[in-house]
Amino acid sequence: MSIVVRDVQEHELDSVLALNNAAGPAILPLDAARLRYFFETAEYFRVAERDGTLAGFLIGMGSHADHDSSNFRWFRERHPNFFYIDRIVVASRRRGGGVGRAFYADAQSYAELRYPHIACEVFLEGTNDPVLLFHGSFGFREVGQHVMPGTGIRAAMLMKELCSYPWVNETYGHNLPHVPWAAARELPVQQLSARPTGTGH
Repeated sequence: MSIVVRDVQEHELDSVLALNNAAGPAILPLDAARLRYFFETAEYFRVAERDGTLAGFLIGMGSHADHDSSNFRWFRERHPNFFYIDRIVVASRRRGGGVGRAFYADAQSYAELRYPHIACEVFLEGTNDPVLLFHGSFGFREVGQHVMPGTGIRAAMLMKELCSYPWVNETYGHNLPHVPWAAARELPVQQLSARPTGTGH
């Protein structure tokens, strides 16, 4: 069956939280407040559906974001403009079925219109060679390592150059064509401000 990647909906947050916290040591745990913060602020927050059920999610943001992750700050101290994948989680029963690749293809399609690089990290604790291989097959390369404060977890810091960005930026700048596949996520605050207030004439 096909994989559908689309923006998350508010009623799915509990399911997303459960997926995150069942993912194991490769993903940092979340609480409901933190997930709500991502829902309200992350420019990219999409879920994957397969056979009508939630198969995973990916959260990402640009280098301008107000994000307190030490890994995010590590990249921002060294690179001026990038799209950051904060986390990707695929349900255990769906791993190896192409959901992760669908997410990365979609995230890159979004990012390469707006940023020259895409960044993420992979924890080096345990046996994460399959994850490193997965990222390497997408063109990511290690640009350093970072030990996360308070956790002692060492992460490989990975980046990929998005070769389409220079042409897109030179041709369109910030005025991308209004086509659905190039649209940015509409944040909840934007949705509220766009609703009729009943005060118009």
